Amino acid sequence: MKTVFDAAVRDELVSRINSLTLQNNAQWGKMTVSQMLKHCILCDEMFFGKLFIKRVFIGRLLGPMMLKKVLKDDRGFGRNSPTSQLLKTTGQNCDIDLHKKEWISNIEQFAVYNNANFIHPFFGLMTKDQVGLFAYKHADHHLRQFGA
Repeated sequence: MKTVFDAAVRDELVSRINSLTLQNNAQWGKMTVSQMLKHCILCDEMFFGKLFIKRVFIGRLLGPMMLKKVLKDDRGFGRNSPTSQLLKTTGQNCDIDLHKKEWISNIEQFAVYNNANFIHPFFGLMTKDQVGLFAYKHADHHLRQFGA
């Protein structure tokens, strides 16, 4: 399975991010490409421990079981998957080039990832390997959403 800890996978993601323009329209969901870029930046900041989101109660009950299901194979996330309110973005089009550079910088930081105590707000404590798989699937989900 693909992981953001693999240099070739990071290169693939960077290429796909670079292909995005304001003309990319969502194939599902309500986000614009600008909102998606900011959302993905925030998610990576969460993985790096720069943004903390409190655990949700239902995640404490179902999270670990659902994580195993999500990461068991190469299948991507389903359309319109739920997200934390704190990771939802609104607003008009941003400086897309600036946000692409910021997201690419985050993707490249996975080469030296060291947040061994990452706790996902729904899935709970995740190993480094789980973070690598999940971060790839999340990025891939949103890039596919915009045809990249």
